[in-house]
Amino acid sequence: MPMHPIEVDDDVYALLQQHARPFVDQENDVLRRLLGLDGSPTAVANRVSGGDLRALIDAKLLAPGDELVHIQTRKGLTHRAVVTADGNIRLPDGSTYAKPSPALKACVGHDINGWGQWIHAQSRESLQSLREALRERQAD
Repeated sequence: MPMHPIEVDDDVYALLQQHARPFVDQENDVLRRLLGLDGSPTAVANRVSGGDLRALIDAKLLAPGDELVHIQTRKGLTHRAVVTADGNIRLPDGSTYAKPSPALKACVGHDINGWGQWIHAQSRESLQSLREALRERQAD
């Protein structure tokens, strides 16, 4: 694929550095990942349908920009993520996930129930609780 040189200011370059994987990413890699153009199955699916949190956004139970938190008490770690407008979960490194469990697995390093363990910072409810509230609304 042909490459085209571009110029970016210091602020944009600093942002790219924040989202880069050290010793792995070039600027183009970071931009492709942030824009969902990295070719991963998740990125392709997200561009087509949006993430699993989309229904919660549509029901006004979540909003784009809302924060998700998972606390590993014994390890003293707090993991944070942000809900995107298309219903995905964006981690601080810029990676996005269509589903809560793979997003949380990327943080903690092992399989984990993201629906049950991600907490919506604004309401202090788990994603599972919000999903159940949506199902109750739909049943009425």
